[in-house]
Amino acid sequence: MLDANLKAQLKAYLEKVTLPFEIVASLDDGAKSQELLGLLQDIVGLTDKITLKTDGSDARRPSFALNRPGEDTGVAFAGIPMGHEFTSLVLALLQVGGHPSKLDADTIAQIKSIEGKFEFETYFSLSCQNCPDVVQALNLMAVLNPNIRNVSIDGALFQEEVERRQIMAVPSIYLNGEVFASGRMEVKEILAKIDTGAANRDAEKMSAKDAFDVLVVGGGPAGASAAIYAARKGIRTAIAAERFGGQVLDTMAIENFISVKETEGPKLVRALEEHVKEYEVDVMNLQRASALVPASSEGGLHEVKFENGASLKAKTVILSTGARWREMGVPGEQEYKAKGVCFCPHCDGPLFKGKRVAVIGGGNSGVEAAIDLAGIVAHVTLLEFADTLRADAVLQKKLGSLPNVTVIKSAQTTEVKGDGQKVTGLVYKDRTTEELHTVELEGIFVQIGLLPNSDWLKGTVELNRFGEIIVDAKGATNIPGVFAAGDVTTVPYKQIVIAMGEGSKASLSAFDHLIRHS
Repeated sequence: MLDANLKAQLKAYLEKVTLPFEIVASLDDGAKSQELLGLLQDIVGLTDKITLKTDGSDARRPSFALNRPGEDTGVAFAGIPMGHEFTSLVLALLQVGGHPSKLDADTIAQIKSIEGKFEFETYFSLSCQNCPDVVQALNLMAVLNPNIRNVSIDGALFQEEVERRQIMAVPSIYLNGEVFASGRMEVKEILAKIDTGAANRDAEKMSAKDAFDVLVVGGGPAGASAAIYAARKGIRTAIAAERFGGQVLDTMAIENFISVKETEGPKLVRALEEHVKEYEVDVMNLQRASALVPASSEGGLHEVKFENGASLKAKTVILSTGARWREMGVPGEQEYKAKGVCFCPHCDGPLFKGKRVAVIGGGNSGVEAAIDLAGIVAHVTLLEFADTLRADAVLQKKLGSLPNVTVIKSAQTTEVKGDGQKVTGLVYKDRTTEELHTVELEGIFVQIGLLPNSDWLKGTVELNRFGEIIVDAKGATNIPGVFAAGDVTTVPYKQIVIAMGEGSKASLSAFDHLIRHS
Protein backbone atom coordinates (compact mmCIF):
# COMPACT_ATOMS: atom_id res chain seq x y z
CA MET A 1 0.00 0.00 0.00
CA LEU A 2 2.73 2.46 1.02
CA ASP A 3 5.85 2.91 -1.09
CA ALA A 4 9.32 2.55 0.43
CA ASN A 5 9.89 6.29 0.79
CA LEU A 6 6.59 6.87 2.58
CA LYS A 7 7.23 3.88 4.84
CA ALA A 8 10.60 5.30 5.83
CA GLN A 9 9.06 8.67 6.69
CA LEU A 10 6.22 7.08 8.63
CA LYS A 11 8.59 4.82 10.55
CA ALA A 12 10.51 7.88 11.72
CA TYR A 13 7.30 9.51 12.93
CA LEU A 14 6.11 6.38 14.71
CA GLU A 15 9.29 6.32 16.80
CA LYS A 16 7.62 9.16 18.74
CA VAL A 17 4.84 6.82 19.93
CA THR A 18 5.29 6.09 23.63
CA LEU A 19 1.99 4.45 24.61
CA PRO A 20 0.98 1.11 23.08
CA PHE A 21 -2.43 1.00 21.37
CA GLU A 22 -4.38 -1.09 18.91
CA ILE A 23 -6.06 -0.48 15.59
CA VAL A 24 -9.47 -2.16 15.44
CA ALA A 25 -10.63 -2.59 11.85
CA SER A 26 -14.15 -3.34 10.62
CA LEU A 27 -13.88 -4.94 7.18
CA ASP A 28 -15.91 -6.80 4.58
CA ASP A 29 -15.00 -8.72 1.44
CA GLY A 30 -14.82 -5.66 -0.80
CA ALA A 31 -11.78 -4.30 -2.60
CA LYS A 32 -11.69 -1.16 -0.46
CA SER A 33 -11.51 -3.25 2.72
CA GLN A 34 -8.56 -5.13 1.31
CA GLU A 35 -6.91 -1.84 0.39
CA LEU A 36 -7.43 -0.52 3.93
CA LEU A 37 -6.15 -3.78 5.41
CA GLY A 38 -2.95 -3.40 3.38
CA LEU A 39 -2.46 0.14 4.69
CA LEU A 40 -3.01 -0.91 8.32
CA GLN A 41 -0.68 -3.87 7.97
CA ASP A 42 2.00 -1.54 6.63
CA ILE A 43 1.54 0.72 9.67
CA VAL A 44 1.77 -1.99 12.33
CA GLY A 45 4.77 -3.45 10.56
CA LEU A 46 6.73 -0.27 11.27
CA THR A 47 6.47 -0.26 15.09
CA ASP A 48 6.00 -2.68 17.97
CA LYS A 49 3.83 -0.15 19.82
CA ILE A 50 0.77 -0.72 17.60
CA THR A 51 -1.19 -3.96 17.11
CA LEU A 52 -3.93 -4.72 14.59
CA LYS A 53 -7.28 -6.41 15.22
CA THR A 54 -9.70 -7.15 12.37
CA ASP A 55 -12.75 -8.15 14.41
CA GLY A 56 -14.33 -4.70 14.60
CA SER A 57 -18.13 -4.48 14.63
CA ASP A 58 -18.65 -0.98 13.17
CA ALA A 59 -21.49 -0.83 10.65
CA ARG A 60 -19.38 1.35 8.35
CA ARG A 61 -17.02 -0.87 6.40
CA PRO A 62 -14.19 -0.38 5.77
CA SER A 63 -13.40 1.59 8.92
CA PHE A 64 -11.06 1.47 11.89
CA ALA A 65 -10.68 2.89 15.38
CA LEU A 66 -7.54 3.74 17.36
CA ASN A 67 -7.86 2.50 20.96
CA ARG A 68 -5.54 2.31 23.91
CA PRO A 69 -5.81 -0.95 25.90
CA GLY A 70 -9.09 -0.99 27.80
CA GLU A 71 -9.99 2.45 26.54
CA ASP A 72 -12.23 3.73 23.73
CA THR A 73 -10.19 6.74 22.63
CA GLY A 74 -12.95 8.07 20.41
CA VAL A 75 -10.89 8.43 17.21
CA ALA A 76 -12.09 6.55 14.13
CA PHE A 77 -11.88 6.72 10.33
CA ALA A 78 -14.46 5.36 7.89
CA GLY A 79 -12.66 4.94 4.60
CA ILE A 80 -9.00 5.05 3.61
CA PRO A 81 -7.40 8.30 4.83
CA MET A 82 -4.90 8.95 2.07
CA GLY A 83 -4.57 12.09 -0.06
CA HIS A 84 -4.91 15.22 2.06
CA GLU A 85 -6.06 13.09 5.00
CA PHE A 86 -2.88 11.04 5.32
CA THR A 87 -1.45 13.74 7.58
CA SER A 88 -4.59 13.44 9.73
CA LEU A 89 -3.96 9.72 10.07
CA VAL A 90 -0.32 10.23 11.06
CA LEU A 91 -1.23 12.84 13.68
CA ALA A 92 -3.96 10.59 15.08
CA LEU A 93 -1.48 7.72 15.41
CA LEU A 94 0.99 9.95 17.23
CA GLN A 95 -1.53 11.58 19.55
CA VAL A 96 -3.29 8.35 20.52
CA GLY A 97 0.23 6.97 21.03
CA GLY A 98 1.01 9.62 23.62
CA HIS A 99 2.92 12.20 21.58
CA PRO A 100 1.86 15.67 22.79
CA SER A 101 0.25 18.16 20.44
CA LYS A 102 1.56 21.67 19.84
CA LEU A 103 -1.68 23.21 21.10
CA ASP A 104 -1.24 25.87 23.78
CA ALA A 105 -1.79 24.92 27.41
CA ASP A 106 -4.86 27.13 27.91
CA THR A 107 -6.71 25.56 24.98
CA ILE A 108 -5.80 22.03 26.12
CA ALA A 109 -7.16 22.82 29.58
CA GLN A 110 -10.34 24.21 28.04
CA ILE A 111 -10.87 21.03 25.99
CA LYS A 112 -10.31 18.77 28.99
CA SER A 113 -12.81 20.70 31.10
CA ILE A 114 -15.75 20.35 28.70
CA GLU A 115 -18.58 18.23 30.08
CA GLY A 116 -21.38 16.46 28.24
CA LYS A 117 -21.58 13.98 25.38
CA PHE A 118 -20.20 14.98 21.99
CA GLU A 119 -20.44 12.44 19.16
CA PHE A 120 -19.00 14.06 16.02
CA GLU A 121 -19.22 12.71 12.48
CA THR A 122 -17.03 14.55 9.97
CA TYR A 123 -17.53 14.02 6.24
CA PHE A 124 -14.51 14.73 4.06
CA SER A 125 -13.21 14.17 0.56
CA LEU A 126 -9.64 13.12 -0.16
CA SER A 127 -9.15 16.11 -2.48
CA CYS A 128 -10.39 18.69 0.04
CA GLN A 129 -7.59 20.88 1.40
CA ASN A 130 -9.81 22.32 4.15
CA CYS A 131 -11.05 19.01 5.54
CA PRO A 132 -7.85 17.96 7.36
CA ASP A 133 -8.04 20.99 9.65
CA VAL A 134 -11.47 19.89 10.90
CA VAL A 135 -10.56 16.20 11.11
CA GLN A 136 -7.36 16.92 13.01
CA ALA A 137 -9.03 19.36 15.39
CA LEU A 138 -11.81 16.95 16.35
CA ASN A 139 -9.47 13.96 16.62
CA LEU A 140 -7.24 15.89 19.01
CA MET A 141 -10.23 16.95 21.07
CA ALA A 142 -11.32 13.30 21.26
CA VAL A 143 -7.86 12.22 22.45
CA LEU A 144 -7.86 14.90 25.17
CA ASN A 145 -11.42 14.47 26.44
CA PRO A 146 -13.20 11.09 26.89
CA ASN A 147 -16.56 12.85 26.47
CA ILE A 148 -15.72 13.62 22.83
CA ARG A 149 -15.70 11.16 19.90
CA ASN A 150 -15.06 11.74 16.23
CA VAL A 151 -15.43 9.47 13.23
CA SER A 152 -14.08 10.90 9.98
CA ILE A 153 -15.98 9.62 6.94
CA ASP A 154 -14.89 9.63 3.29
CA GLY A 155 -18.02 10.94 1.59
CA ALA A 156 -17.01 9.52 -1.80
CA LEU A 157 -16.81 6.01 -0.31
CA PHE A 158 -20.06 6.19 1.65
CA GLN A 159 -22.23 7.84 -0.98
CA GLU A 160 -25.50 6.27 0.15
CA GLU A 161 -25.01 7.84 3.57
CA VAL A 162 -24.05 11.17 2.00
CA GLU A 163 -27.15 11.17 -0.19
CA ARG A 164 -29.43 10.18 2.69
CA ARG A 165 -28.18 13.13 4.72
CA GLN A 166 -28.22 15.43 1.66
CA ILE A 167 -24.55 16.36 2.14
CA MET A 168 -23.44 18.53 -0.78
CA ALA A 169 -20.28 20.15 0.63
CA VAL A 170 -17.29 19.14 2.71
CA PRO A 171 -16.17 19.30 5.36
CA SER A 172 -19.61 18.72 6.87
CA ILE A 173 -19.84 18.08 10.61
CA TYR A 174 -22.64 16.39 12.53
CA LEU A 175 -22.89 16.48 16.31
CA ASN A 176 -25.03 13.90 18.09
CA GLY A 177 -26.81 13.16 14.83
CA GLU A 178 -27.64 16.79 13.96
CA VAL A 179 -25.96 19.22 11.57
CA PHE A 180 -23.28 21.14 13.48
CA ALA A 181 -21.29 23.07 10.87
CA SER A 182 -19.95 23.09 7.33
CA GLY A 183 -16.61 24.40 6.12
CA ARG A 184 -13.12 24.77 7.49
CA MET A 185 -12.87 25.12 11.27
CA GLU A 186 -10.05 25.19 13.79
CA VAL A 187 -10.01 23.89 17.35
CA LYS A 188 -10.83 27.27 18.87
CA GLU A 189 -13.72 27.84 16.48
CA ILE A 190 -15.23 24.46 17.37
CA LEU A 191 -14.72 25.18 21.05
CA ALA A 192 -16.51 28.50 20.68
CA LYS A 193 -19.60 26.64 19.44
CA ILE A 194 -19.69 24.00 22.16
CA ASP A 195 -18.23 26.03 25.04
CA THR A 196 -20.72 28.90 25.22
CA GLY A 197 -18.67 30.98 27.63
CA ALA A 198 -15.55 31.03 25.45
CA ALA A 199 -16.53 34.08 23.38
CA ASN A 200 -17.16 36.20 26.47
CA ARG A 201 -13.85 35.17 28.01
CA ASP A 202 -11.99 36.01 24.79
CA ALA A 203 -13.72 39.39 24.61
CA GLU A 204 -12.69 40.25 28.15
CA LYS A 205 -9.06 39.29 27.49
CA MET A 206 -8.93 41.29 24.25
CA SER A 207 -10.50 44.42 25.71
CA ALA A 208 -8.02 44.39 28.60
CA LYS A 209 -5.00 44.62 26.28
CA ASP A 210 -2.98 47.84 26.17
CA ALA A 211 -3.02 49.92 23.00
CA PHE A 212 -0.84 48.68 20.15
CA ASP A 213 1.45 50.70 17.92
CA VAL A 214 0.15 48.81 14.88
CA LEU A 215 -3.04 46.77 14.76
CA VAL A 216 -3.46 44.68 11.60
CA VAL A 217 -7.05 43.65 10.92
CA GLY A 218 -6.99 40.58 8.68
CA GLY A 219 -4.59 37.65 8.49
CA GLY A 220 -4.12 36.89 4.81
CA PRO A 221 -0.88 37.45 2.87
CA ALA A 222 -1.19 41.24 3.16
CA GLY A 223 -1.91 41.13 6.90
CA ALA A 224 0.86 38.64 7.67
CA SER A 225 3.38 40.68 5.68
CA ALA A 226 2.29 43.90 7.41
CA ALA A 227 2.65 42.33 10.86
CA ILE A 228 6.12 40.96 10.14
CA TYR A 229 7.40 44.29 8.82
CA ALA A 230 5.96 46.11 11.84
CA ALA A 231 7.31 43.65 14.39
CA ARG A 232 10.78 43.87 12.84
CA LYS A 233 10.75 47.57 13.71
CA GLY A 234 10.45 46.61 17.37
CA ILE A 235 7.04 48.20 17.87
CA ARG A 236 4.03 46.71 19.64
CA THR A 237 2.15 44.77 16.93
CA ALA A 238 -1.02 42.67 16.76
CA ILE A 239 -3.09 40.80 14.19
CA ALA A 240 -6.82 40.29 14.66
CA ALA A 241 -8.20 38.02 11.92
CA GLU A 242 -11.48 36.34 11.22
CA ARG A 243 -9.56 33.47 9.64
CA PHE A 244 -5.78 33.49 9.50
CA GLY A 245 -4.79 32.83 5.92
CA GLY A 246 -8.00 34.14 4.39
CA GLN A 247 -8.80 33.14 0.80
CA VAL A 248 -5.42 31.46 0.41
CA LEU A 249 -6.73 28.61 2.57
CA ASP A 250 -9.23 27.84 -0.19
CA THR A 251 -6.65 27.92 -2.98
CA MET A 252 -5.47 24.56 -4.23
CA ALA A 253 -2.56 25.05 -6.63
CA ILE A 254 -0.27 28.09 -6.49
CA GLU A 255 2.24 28.20 -9.33
CA ASN A 256 2.97 31.93 -9.65
CA PHE A 257 4.43 32.73 -6.23
CA ILE A 258 7.88 33.88 -7.22
CA SER A 259 10.77 31.60 -6.12
CA VAL A 260 8.37 28.78 -5.22
CA LYS A 261 7.71 26.58 -8.25
CA GLU A 262 4.52 25.07 -6.86
CA THR A 263 2.70 24.96 -3.54
CA GLU A 264 -0.79 24.75 -2.05
CA GLY A 265 -2.76 27.38 -0.18
CA PRO A 266 -2.90 25.68 3.25
CA LYS A 267 0.83 24.91 3.04
CA LEU A 268 1.62 28.55 2.29
CA VAL A 269 -0.62 29.69 5.16
CA ARG A 270 1.23 27.44 7.59
CA ALA A 271 4.49 29.00 6.45
CA LEU A 272 3.04 32.50 6.90
CA GLU A 273 1.84 31.64 10.39
CA GLU A 274 5.21 30.19 11.39
CA HIS A 275 6.97 33.28 10.07
CA VAL A 276 4.68 35.62 12.00
CA LYS A 277 5.26 33.63 15.18
CA GLU A 278 9.01 34.22 14.84
CA TYR A 279 8.29 37.75 16.03
CA GLU A 280 6.49 39.26 19.00
CA VAL A 281 3.13 39.59 17.29
CA ASP A 282 -0.05 39.21 19.34
CA VAL A 283 -2.18 37.00 17.05
CA MET A 284 -5.91 36.92 17.77
CA ASN A 285 -7.56 34.51 15.35
CA LEU A 286 -11.28 33.90 14.75
CA GLN A 287 -12.10 37.52 15.52
CA ARG A 288 -14.45 39.31 13.12
CA ALA A 289 -14.25 43.09 13.10
CA SER A 290 -17.57 44.96 13.23
CA ALA A 291 -16.66 48.67 13.38
CA LEU A 292 -13.80 51.13 13.11
CA VAL A 293 -13.86 54.19 15.36
CA PRO A 294 -11.20 56.64 14.14
CA ALA A 295 -9.19 58.67 16.62
CA SER A 296 -10.97 61.86 17.68
CA SER A 297 -7.79 63.91 17.26
CA GLU A 298 -4.51 63.63 15.39
CA GLY A 299 -2.14 61.36 17.28
CA GLY A 300 -4.99 59.78 19.24
CA LEU A 301 -5.96 56.13 19.40
CA HIS A 302 -8.10 54.37 16.82
CA GLU A 303 -10.51 51.70 18.06
CA VAL A 304 -11.63 48.51 16.32
CA LYS A 305 -14.72 46.75 17.65
CA PHE A 306 -15.42 43.05 17.16
CA GLU A 307 -18.53 40.92 16.93
CA ASN A 308 -17.80 39.16 20.23
CA GLY A 309 -18.06 42.50 22.03
CA ALA A 310 -14.33 43.10 22.37
CA SER A 311 -12.47 46.21 21.27
CA LEU A 312 -8.80 46.94 20.60
CA LYS A 313 -7.04 50.29 20.41
CA ALA A 314 -3.98 51.28 18.40
CA LYS A 315 -1.98 54.28 17.28
CA THR A 316 -2.16 53.02 13.68
CA VAL A 317 -4.40 50.47 11.97
CA ILE A 318 -3.79 48.45 8.81
CA LEU A 319 -6.95 47.11 7.18
CA SER A 320 -6.31 43.87 5.27
CA THR A 321 -9.59 41.98 5.49
CA GLY A 322 -9.35 40.61 1.95
CA ALA A 323 -12.26 39.42 -0.14
CA ARG A 324 -14.80 36.62 -0.35
CA TRP A 325 -16.48 34.66 -3.13
CA ARG A 326 -18.92 36.74 -5.16
CA GLU A 327 -22.40 35.24 -5.17
CA MET A 328 -24.87 35.20 -8.06
CA GLY A 329 -27.59 36.99 -6.12
CA VAL A 330 -30.45 35.00 -7.65
CA PRO A 331 -33.49 33.29 -6.09
CA GLY A 332 -32.64 29.92 -4.59
CA GLU A 333 -28.92 30.54 -4.15
CA GLN A 334 -29.02 31.13 -0.40
CA GLU A 335 -31.55 28.37 0.19
CA TYR A 336 -29.38 25.78 -1.51
CA LYS A 337 -25.93 26.79 -0.28
CA ALA A 338 -24.09 23.59 0.70
CA LYS A 339 -27.06 21.71 -0.75
CA GLY A 340 -25.78 21.82 -4.30
CA VAL A 341 -24.59 25.43 -4.57
CA CYS A 342 -20.84 25.31 -3.98
CA PHE A 343 -17.78 27.54 -4.31
CA CYS A 344 -14.87 25.07 -4.03
CA PRO A 345 -14.63 22.48 -6.82
CA HIS A 346 -11.58 20.84 -5.25
CA CYS A 347 -13.37 20.30 -1.94
CA ASP A 348 -16.86 19.38 -3.05
CA GLY A 349 -16.32 17.97 -6.53
CA PRO A 350 -15.98 14.31 -5.41
CA LEU A 351 -19.45 14.46 -3.85
CA PHE A 352 -20.91 14.91 -7.36
CA LYS A 353 -19.25 11.87 -8.92
CA GLY A 354 -21.32 10.68 -11.87
CA LYS A 355 -23.74 13.61 -11.59
CA ARG A 356 -24.45 16.71 -13.66
CA VAL A 357 -23.11 20.08 -12.58
CA ALA A 358 -22.81 23.65 -13.83
CA VAL A 359 -19.93 26.09 -13.46
CA ILE A 360 -20.88 29.76 -13.44
CA GLY A 361 -18.11 31.96 -14.84
CA GLY A 362 -15.79 31.81 -17.84
CA GLY A 363 -12.64 33.33 -16.36
CA ASN A 364 -9.58 31.32 -15.38
CA SER A 365 -11.19 30.08 -12.13
CA GLY A 366 -14.36 28.96 -13.88
CA VAL A 367 -12.62 27.18 -16.74
CA GLU A 368 -10.13 25.51 -14.39
CA ALA A 369 -13.05 24.34 -12.24
CA ALA A 370 -14.86 22.93 -15.29
CA ILE A 371 -11.71 21.06 -16.39
CA ASP A 372 -11.20 19.55 -12.91
CA LEU A 373 -14.85 18.60 -12.52
CA ALA A 374 -15.04 17.00 -15.95
CA GLY A 375 -12.80 14.21 -14.69
CA ILE A 376 -15.20 13.40 -11.86
CA VAL A 377 -18.78 14.20 -12.85
CA ALA A 378 -20.99 12.95 -15.68
CA HIS A 379 -21.36 16.31 -17.40
CA VAL A 380 -20.36 19.95 -16.91
CA THR A 381 -22.28 22.92 -18.26
CA LEU A 382 -20.24 26.12 -18.16
CA LEU A 383 -22.25 29.36 -18.33
CA GLU A 384 -20.57 32.68 -19.16
CA PHE A 385 -22.38 36.02 -18.99
CA ALA A 386 -20.32 37.62 -21.80
CA ASP A 387 -20.23 36.50 -25.40
CA THR A 388 -16.65 35.21 -25.06
CA LEU A 389 -14.73 33.31 -22.39
CA ARG A 390 -12.16 35.34 -20.45
CA ALA A 391 -9.86 32.47 -19.50
CA ASP A 392 -6.34 32.06 -20.85
CA ALA A 393 -6.13 30.51 -24.31
CA VAL A 394 -4.36 27.38 -23.06
CA LEU A 395 -7.20 26.70 -20.62
CA GLN A 396 -9.86 27.28 -23.27
CA LYS A 397 -8.10 24.82 -25.58
CA LYS A 398 -8.06 22.17 -22.87
CA LEU A 399 -11.71 22.81 -22.06
CA GLY A 400 -12.68 22.45 -25.72
CA SER A 401 -11.06 19.02 -25.88
CA LEU A 402 -13.29 17.53 -23.18
CA PRO A 403 -16.27 15.53 -24.49
CA ASN A 404 -18.47 15.96 -21.40
CA VAL A 405 -18.41 19.76 -21.24
CA THR A 406 -20.94 22.15 -22.77
CA VAL A 407 -20.13 25.87 -22.92
CA ILE A 408 -23.00 28.37 -23.08
CA LYS A 409 -22.09 32.01 -23.65
CA SER A 410 -24.24 35.13 -23.25
CA ALA A 411 -26.03 33.27 -20.45
CA GLN A 412 -27.37 35.05 -17.37
CA THR A 413 -28.29 32.72 -14.52
CA THR A 414 -31.65 33.84 -13.12
CA GLU A 415 -32.68 31.15 -10.62
CA VAL A 416 -31.49 28.10 -8.71
CA LYS A 417 -34.14 25.40 -8.60
CA GLY A 418 -34.50 22.65 -6.01
CA ASP A 419 -36.87 20.25 -4.31
CA GLY A 420 -36.52 21.78 -0.85
CA GLN A 421 -33.61 19.51 0.06
CA LYS A 422 -31.14 19.83 -2.79
CA VAL A 423 -30.48 21.50 -6.13
CA THR A 424 -32.33 20.06 -9.11
CA GLY A 425 -31.44 22.61 -11.79
CA LEU A 426 -30.97 26.23 -12.79
CA VAL A 427 -32.65 28.72 -15.08
CA TYR A 428 -30.67 31.01 -17.37
CA LYS A 429 -31.61 33.73 -19.82
CA ASP A 430 -30.11 33.82 -23.29
CA ARG A 431 -28.98 37.45 -23.43
CA THR A 432 -29.18 37.42 -27.22
CA THR A 433 -32.76 36.15 -27.59
CA GLU A 434 -34.10 36.90 -24.07
CA GLU A 435 -35.40 33.32 -23.91
CA LEU A 436 -35.35 31.41 -20.62
CA HIS A 437 -33.87 27.91 -20.47
CA THR A 438 -33.78 25.30 -17.70
CA VAL A 439 -30.81 22.99 -17.14
CA GLU A 440 -31.43 19.91 -15.00
CA LEU A 441 -28.48 19.13 -12.75
CA GLU A 442 -27.40 18.31 -9.20
CA GLY A 443 -24.65 20.85 -8.48
CA ILE A 444 -23.69 24.45 -9.22
CA PHE A 445 -20.15 25.78 -8.74
CA VAL A 446 -20.00 29.58 -8.61
CA GLN A 447 -16.75 31.08 -9.92
CA ILE A 448 -17.49 34.74 -10.70
CA GLY A 449 -14.84 36.60 -8.76
CA LEU A 450 -14.52 38.23 -5.36
CA LEU A 451 -16.17 40.90 -3.19
CA PRO A 452 -14.10 43.02 -0.76
CA ASN A 453 -14.75 42.41 2.94
CA SER A 454 -15.44 46.07 3.68
CA ASP A 455 -19.11 46.19 4.69
CA TRP A 456 -18.13 46.92 8.30
CA LEU A 457 -16.20 50.02 7.18
CA LYS A 458 -19.03 51.86 5.43
CA GLY A 459 -19.31 55.39 6.76
CA THR A 460 -15.73 55.51 8.04
CA VAL A 461 -12.97 54.99 5.45
CA GLU A 462 -13.61 56.06 1.86
CA LEU A 463 -14.73 53.24 -0.44
CA ASN A 464 -15.19 53.16 -4.21
CA ARG A 465 -18.38 51.96 -5.90
CA PHE A 466 -17.15 48.37 -5.76
CA GLY A 467 -16.66 48.54 -1.99
CA GLU A 468 -12.86 48.63 -2.21
CA ILE A 469 -10.92 50.82 0.23
CA ILE A 470 -9.41 53.77 -1.63
CA VAL A 471 -5.67 54.01 -0.91
CA ASP A 472 -2.86 56.20 -2.19
CA ALA A 473 0.58 55.10 -3.38
CA LYS A 474 1.66 54.54 0.24
CA GLY A 475 -1.38 52.51 1.27
CA ALA A 476 -2.92 55.39 3.23
CA THR A 477 -6.68 55.83 3.48
CA ASN A 478 -8.53 59.12 3.94
CA ILE A 479 -8.14 58.75 7.73
CA PRO A 480 -4.71 59.74 9.12
CA GLY A 481 -3.08 56.73 10.77
CA VAL A 482 -5.33 54.20 9.04
CA PHE A 483 -3.79 52.24 6.17
CA ALA A 484 -5.02 49.36 4.01
CA ALA A 485 -3.54 46.60 1.87
CA GLY A 486 -4.44 43.58 -0.22
CA ASP A 487 -7.60 42.47 -1.99
CA VAL A 488 -9.85 44.78 0.05
CA THR A 489 -8.26 47.86 -1.59
CA THR A 490 -8.34 49.59 -4.96
CA VAL A 491 -4.91 48.22 -5.86
CA PRO A 492 -5.40 46.27 -9.12
CA TYR A 493 -4.59 42.61 -9.77
CA LYS A 494 -5.65 40.54 -6.78
CA GLN A 495 -2.61 38.29 -6.42
CA ILE A 496 -0.84 36.82 -3.40
CA VAL A 497 2.54 38.29 -4.29
CA ILE A 498 0.99 41.74 -4.82
CA ALA A 499 -0.90 41.54 -1.52
CA MET A 500 2.33 40.75 0.33
CA GLY A 501 4.08 43.71 -1.20
CA GLU A 502 1.18 46.02 -0.40
CA GLY A 503 1.10 44.76 3.18
CA SER A 504 4.80 45.52 3.58
CA LYS A 505 4.31 48.97 2.09
CA ALA A 506 1.37 49.77 4.37
CA SER A 507 3.40 48.67 7.40
CA LEU A 508 6.34 50.86 6.46
CA SER A 509 3.93 53.76 5.96
CA ALA A 510 2.41 53.14 9.38
CA PHE A 511 5.86 53.16 10.96
CA ASP A 512 6.67 56.43 9.18
CA HIS A 513 3.40 57.87 10.53
CA LEU A 514 4.33 56.83 14.07
CA ILE A 515 7.72 58.51 13.81
CA ARG A 516 6.18 61.75 12.62
CA HIS A 517 3.27 61.86 15.07
CA SER A 518 4.69 60.45 18.30
